[in-house]
Order: sequence, then structure tokens, then C-alpha cells
Amino acid sequence: MTTFGAKRSRGYDQRASRLLGGLYRRIAADVDAIAQSGACVLDVGTGPGELLAQLGSRRPDLRLHGVDLSPHMIDLADAKLSGGAVELSVGDVAALPYPDDSFDLVVSSLSMHEWPEVDRAIAELARVSRPGGAVAIYDFRFLRSAAALSALRRSFEAATVRREAVRPRRQPIGLYTRLTARAA
Repeated sequence: MTTFGAKRSRGYDQRASRLLGGLYRRIAADVDAIAQSGACVLDVGTGPGELLAQLGSRRPDLRLHGVDLSPHMIDLADAKLSGGAVELSVGDVAALPYPDDSFDLVVSSLSMHEWPEVDRAIAELARVSRPGGAVAIYDFRFLRSAAALSALRRSFEAATVRREAVRPRRQPIGLYTRLTARAA
């Protein structure tokens, strides 16, 4: 997995704010539609915290957590979310720093393509998902997602695993893929 230095993190933050707002609004709307009141939500690969900012303003009842491999990204997210009730951690998707069954919803946006061991990462998402919880992974449409779909089917009830195309409104770039699964 790639860790971003301070300069690269700031550059990504500027681009994400400008180019990906539609995607983050779409993901926040999806989370809003499925998250129960007071749900505990983890944003894996949170980057500069754009999605968490959207979720915090849209759903203040949610207990929000973000994890990223880059301490510089976590610093940017912390500055962006200051005053919010969001817990941020530096950590690797292949070894998440949370106990088993911690989250009602685990979401990841535009980080799966950076995961060197998709099987191990998906197993970790399953480990930290509560029974009945859900996982939603959003990434670029052009990615081959067969490995992720196979890993999801191994870690979650196969009948709950879905792959869907996502096209955010007013989005300058993009058709994305959403992979979802529900924990038994």
C-alpha cells in the first residue's frame, strides 16, 4: 500500500476537494440510506477526511472513525474535522487497529487499488464488521475487481456480495464500482 508524504498528501487533498465532491456526496447518501441511528462507521483509507466531513454534516448521530496508512493524511483529516466527534487512526487495511466486531458499516473510497493483498484486506474488513453489518468499497470502474469479489465471497455470505456501477451526479470524472457485502 502506498503511503503519502506531506507534499503528496496536500496535493491529493486539493484534487479530492475539487474533483471528487460528487463521489463523496454519493457515498454519504448511500451511507445515510443504510446506516441505523447511532451506527458506528469506519472509513478505510480516509485520506484527508472528505467523506467523514460529508458524513459528519449529514449524519451527526453516527459514530465516525477513519483510518489511513499515511500519518500526513491523518493530520490533514484531523485539521479538516477539528471540533467534530471523529476518531482517526494511522493503520494498514491488512492489519486494522480495531477489535473484532467493532463497526456496523465499513466503507472505503478510492483506496482498494492501493491494497497489495486484497484477500488479507477483505478479511480484515470482515473481522471488524459486526454481525449484520455491511461493507461498501468504492473504487475506479476500470479496475479488475474479480480478486476483491472472490475475497468478499469467501469472507461474507456469498449471496450478499454485489458489484454495481456508480455514476455520481455533477461529477467531472467518473464511473466507479461499488462492491458491497453483508456480515452474517
